[in-house]
Amino acid sequence: MKIFSISLLMFILSIAGVAFAGEQAPPKVDTGDTAWILISSALVMLMTPGLALFYGGMVRRKNVLGTIMQSFIALGVITIQWVLYGYSLAFGPDIGGVIGSLNWIGLRGVGVDPHPDYSPTVPHQAFMIFQMMFAVITPALITGAFAERFKFKTYLVFLILWATFVYDPLAHWVWGVGGWIKELGALDFAGGLVVHISSGIAALAATFMVGKRKGYGEEPMPPHNLTMTLLGAALLWFGWFGFNGGSAIASGAIATSAFVVTHVSTASAALSWMIVEWRHRGNPTVLGAASGAVAGLVAITPASGFVGPMSAILIGFVAGVLCYLAINLKMKLRYDDSLDVVGVHGVGGTWGALATGLFASKAMNPAGNDGLFFGNPSLLAIQALTVLVAWIYSFVVTLVLLKILDRTMGLRVSEEHEMNGLDLSQHGETGYSL
Repeated sequence: MKIFSISLLMFILSIAGVAFAGEQAPPKVDTGDTAWILISSALVMLMTPGLALFYGGMVRRKNVLGTIMQSFIALGVITIQWVLYGYSLAFGPDIGGVIGSLNWIGLRGVGVDPHPDYSPTVPHQAFMIFQMMFAVITPALITGAFAERFKFKTYLVFLILWATFVYDPLAHWVWGVGGWIKELGALDFAGGLVVHISSGIAALAATFMVGKRKGYGEEPMPPHNLTMTLLGAALLWFGWFGFNGGSAIASGAIATSAFVVTHVSTASAALSWMIVEWRHRGNPTVLGAASGAVAGLVAITPASGFVGPMSAILIGFVAGVLCYLAINLKMKLRYDDSLDVVGVHGVGGTWGALATGLFASKAMNPAGNDGLFFGNPSLLAIQALTVLVAWIYSFVVTLVLLKILDRTMGLRVSEEHEMNGLDLSQHGETGYSL
């Protein structure tokens, strides 16, 4: 009887065990992954003030505060837009592969539990705040194209419109569950299409709409503070470890690999830009080394979770040369992209997206795909198609938005205000009291 009772008890417990095993255990927060994502969010946040310094040092002294302010204020404007509805548009439940629904408006339903698709081991809000920092810096990148001549009031409206109609849809296409580019199989680990091509090509549209600075091509317009620019580049390099490494959404092997190749590509591009400029102009400049580093950061961004160190050296080296040639082409074509956003972010982002189609390897990331050099030419074709789509979409929509703003608010400051500088005319301040 005793043996029978024990056997019956074990039988009941085994059935209960099967029942419990059949239930889906709630996802658990991994504290290590969460710590890494929060640190990465802080690193990416620091990139926007870094960009402010990078751009601020390259303009003339009378425009330093106006230029810095255009980047810095994006932290305020886009943060509120993202919380109210931007995150929901970018990552909310899919509508036809095109846009997220407004189910998560005001972060409704975006809490501290993990999300099975976006953040399986970290709180959903951690993923949200990490992505917010990407949304902040992307429109700020565009400002380098129209530096020293854009109305601040119009810029604030442009920030909201561009984030809503360009960034949020692109983010959903590429990263959102159900997004059509994601479903196509394109790879963009940390924002080659979403961040760099979108901003770089928007910058090209802006140069056409806003026009040249007064005196452009007729008088020298050298950077006023290259020390500031180099400090900004260093902060961008530092913050980019969170930008790319954090995009693994975990603190494991993929984050480590992305961290390593980010640094390697950046170093390679800084050297290649310096070398080609040295041969072309006769001097290796500080501005060139800083610009080359940023070009390397841009180019490795889409590939960072899918390639190894040797591929990163090649990606960075080519980026330094290509972006240098692009900014020199700008001088021949005589369009006024003040701080070389098109040449660095547009060209660098395009090369990075295509390079992903060349160098990606499942050996580095099983969740990715093999590229052309690893036996899969179809990935390169997909990457090229999505690059073309991002170019066309960002250019056309940005052009339309700027056209509307030009008709309603005006894009440029007056000639007198431009001559006096944006610091005084837009903000009533001066950057230096000497």
